[in-house]
Amino acid sequence: MRRPTDETDQKLFAADTTPLGMIDETIEEIRRMQTHSSSVVAVKATTALGELLDRDYQNVEAYERDLERNAGALRRANPSHASLHKAMREVVDNVLGAADTVEDAKSRTREEIDRIVEEIETGKRRAADRAADTFEDGETFLTHDFSSTVLEAIETAAAEGNHLTGYVTEARPRYLGRKTARRLAEMDRVEPHLLVDSAAGYILDRCDRVLVGMDCIVDDTLYNRVGTFPLAAAADVVGVPVTVVGSESKIIEDDFVFENEERQPAEVIREPVEGVEIENPAYDATPMHLVDEVVTDQGRYEEL
Repeated sequence: MRRPTDETDQKLFAADTTPLGMIDETIEEIRRMQTHSSSVVAVKATTALGELLDRDYQNVEAYERDLERNAGALRRANPSHASLHKAMREVVDNVLGAADTVEDAKSRTREEIDRIVEEIETGKRRAADRAADTFEDGETFLTHDFSSTVLEAIETAAAEGNHLTGYVTEARPRYLGRKTARRLAEMDRVEPHLLVDSAAGYILDRCDRVLVGMDCIVDDTLYNRVGTFPLAAAADVVGVPVTVVGSESKIIEDDFVFENEERQPAEVIREPVEGVEIENPAYDATPMHLVDEVVTDQGRYEEL
């Protein structure tokens, strides 16, 4: 069970120590990064809040406290995911103070859950469809990490008759690029190549562009899986354009503050080395001037 993290949380925690069930499982899954796509994480977290609809509450105030507490716990499970942050904020902001009874509050919560999930999934599909239209037959691209939206775009483009060659970096230390390569190998008309991260610069001159997803864009910075920044910087030197694909909801303009995640040292090296500090950040920051195009469900942008 999640333990309280601050004074306010402790008071709320003491009021309800019931096991969180689906919510608790989702929190642990997010923390362990079993789900790599930030859009999928946001959908799972939003759906998990539906567990509250089956609980009994004495009054609407008790329900609202429980909603706010659990949404906060889900949001804190990965503070680097802007989609997660935005989804949890929207549920809470649109339910708190909007109903006079528990049943009305639950009904409003269900409406918000359904609306947000639909918006995320629709935005993801539309972004992939728009990105698919940017491919040309015979194109060679380089991609990094694992982006379900990028993969959907590639699959759609190939299904429309485009023959593509894809170079995929391993995305160490968790080797998420291997998962991407396996997915590409299942697609007709796509020829995948898997390479170590440090070889990206070596093969860039064979590529027509770099194609990556996004965790989020905040102000003039793209936050994405670590390794994106040096890849974009190398592409800029070589003169290979960089395209970023994701739903418009990942472009954040509110009070969101990106917090990087430091992953476990064991992902880098299993046996600790005395006197050596292991650095294992999950994400890095890429200045947007290194990005040539952003494709979202709302359109294509050369400048944001």
